[in-house]
Parts: sequence; C-alpha cells; structure tokens
Amino acid sequence: MPTSDFLHEATERGFVFQCTDTEALDAALNSGVVSGYIGFDPTADSLHVGSLVQIMLLRLLQRTGHRPVTLMGGGTGKIGDPSLREEARQLMTNEIIASNLAGIRRCFDPYITFGDGPTDAIMPNNADWLDKLGYIQLLREVGIHFSVNRMLSFDSVKSRLDRDQGLTFLEFNYSILQSYDFRELYRQYGVTLQMGGSDQWGNIVSGIDLVRRTDGKQVFGLTTPLIATASGAKMGKSAQGAVWLTADRLPAFDYWQFWRNTEDADVGRFLRLFTDLPLAEIARLEALGGAEINEAKKILATAATTLAHGAEAAAAAANAARSLFETGTGDAEIPAATIPAAEVGDALPAFRLVTLSGLSASNAESRRLIRGGGVRVNDIVVTEEGQSFPASQLVDGIKLSVGRKQHRLVRAE
Repeated sequence: MPTSDFLHEATERGFVFQCTDTEALDAALNSGVVSGYIGFDPTADSLHVGSLVQIMLLRLLQRTGHRPVTLMGGGTGKIGDPSLREEARQLMTNEIIASNLAGIRRCFDPYITFGDGPTDAIMPNNADWLDKLGYIQLLREVGIHFSVNRMLSFDSVKSRLDRDQGLTFLEFNYSILQSYDFRELYRQYGVTLQMGGSDQWGNIVSGIDLVRRTDGKQVFGLTTPLIATASGAKMGKSAQGAVWLTADRLPAFDYWQFWRNTEDADVGRFLRLFTDLPLAEIARLEALGGAEINEAKKILATAATTLAHGAEAAAAAANAARSLFETGTGDAEIPAATIPAAEVGDALPAFRLVTLSGLSASNAESRRLIRGGGVRVNDIVVTEEGQSFPASQLVDGIKLSVGRKQHRLVRAE
C-alpha cells in the first residue's frame, strides 16, 4: 500500500486503475509538492457527472498538499478526442470553443482553489502553444519519437478500426498533441503527473515517453477506472439526459435526485468517489440493509450536492424532496421552469408543455410519457397528448410532474 497521503487515499477510495511507476510516484509525493494535470476538452459549456471522477481526483490531490492543473483543451478541442467514440466529433468553431471554455471554468470553482500559492490550482490553455506550432516543426521535433505501429495498438484507435468505422488523420494526431501537452506542461509549470480515465492510458504513456526521450526526465501517469452503475448504465446520464454540474443546466433539486436514485449496490462506491466523507463513516453507511440504505442515499445526495452547489442549495433540495415524497406537502423548493409567452400563445398542448419544461428531450418522448400515464399536472394525470392548457393558467403557474421524481413549477412569462 502506498504511504503518501494522496496515493494512499486515492487507492482506498477506488480512484486508481493503472499507474506507470507506483513506487517512484509515491516517493515523489512524499518528498514535496507534485503538480498533476488532467485535460478537459470544451465539448459543451458545462461538464457533467461523467467528468466528476477526474474533478474529485484533482480535489483530492489538492487536499493532500499538491497542485492540481486543469488543462483547458482550446487547441485539442479543435480536433476532438477519438477515445471510445464510434465516430468523429463535429468540428467546433473558435467562437463555440471560447464560449464553452468560459462555461467550463465555473465547474471547477466549487471543488478546487485557484491562486498563486504552491498548492493552488492553475488553468492553462493548450491553444497557447498548439496554435503556434508549425507542421514541419512538429514532425521533425516530435513525430520522430512516435511509432505508428504502437499508435495503432491504442484502444482509442484500435476500437474504431476494428469496427470498420475509420479514423481520420486529423483524429489520429490527437495522441501526438496530448503528448506534446505533457512535455509543455512539464517545461513551463513543472508538471510531473498526468491523470485521466483508463481510455487515456495509451496517450498518457506516449507523453511520458516523449518527456523521457527529449528531456531525459521521469514523469508519471495514473488512470482511473471508467465508471458505470451496477446495472451497466453509463455514468453521467439520466432518463432526462446529461447530469450537468452547473445549476443553469440542471437545477440543484434534480442533481440531488440523481444521487438519491443511486442503485443500492453503488452507494458505498459512490460515497468514496464523489464525497469527502471519512472512509470509516462510508463503511458504516454501505453496511446498512433494507430500507436503511435509503438514508445512506440521502447522505450521498446531500454531500454530493453540497460540493457542487453549496450547503444551502443541498439542504433546500433535501427539504423539497422530503416534502414531496415523505410528507406530501410543500412545493416551494421545486425547480421553476419559465416558458416564453410567445411559445404559449392562447394555449399550449400537454406534450409541448412537457418538452418546453425541460422534463423531456423531445415532443415524441413527451407523447410517449403521456400515453404511458407518467405525466401529471397539479397531481392529476394527463390522459391526452393534446390536452390544452390556457395561457391564463400558465401565467398563474402549475406543478408539472413526470414520474415520481421529476417536478417543475411551470410559468409563462
């Protein structure tokens, strides 16, 4: 078992999947401040729960006396990471990338502290160096150190080729640029540790090899397991779509509900990964059986929501859930949804009401929910897809529910 605080606790909590040289990294962590980075490409203007393992790992790095580096992929985002993807990403404009980068910054602030101190986080942008690269310069200085045979063996490449879905030359370069990032971060900021999901192993090892070949220095790599629920569902998704980390994309109430709905078999694992609760307390909570496991789920939901949205929002979400599902009273803390009056006109059909409230991703899905008896307005089941709700009623506001767990106070303005 590692002796450094970071590696010991990361192992105990289930963050560690692979590590390039555990003993040497453990020694480095014991001998001084280590700067470790994870890269985030700007694919949207917020991150979702699928990125939370990486954010919590950076948080743990800082909590144990080291410096987290959140690398923004303003350069690599122009290509798109092919890892575990079935097809190429749509290329983004520079304007979209800039907007997404600004949005993503908000996701880190609740979890880690930025500043100028030795363990304060920094947020460089790889566009600062990748945008300046000349192609011939890259080929001569970096390309000479990469074996195509080895690159073809990476899971991110091999999986696409095995499915005969192809890989563009643009995407094939992603690994080279990620390796270049590691070397640049080492040279500019003294970064000696790169972390990421297990699908990044090949890219991380390539960066370590590049630093060794060109700078003669040992740097390290650590990957986390890819997280799925006990039933096999991908982490970060719900029936309503991505579980975003920012309140403008997903209300704190819905975020709390996502964690409250954790499967019984996942409670202990998620408490270790996604909260700061002591391991001894987590062991007690995951040992609960029967209906008592629901109390552990509420603790998980409140602790995770406190980290993302603050203690006040977490308490409000917990109280709203208790009012709705345990006492049957009080709608004050249900998330609000506003529909523009122009969308409503004189009246709004039920299926459009569900879609515009954000409780469904499409009109077709809303129709299916209504046909299945899963939609209620003011606690009365909606039986017709086209049932009309007049503008006057929506101006006053209604309570809209989908299933037992999803609710909105909907108003037209």
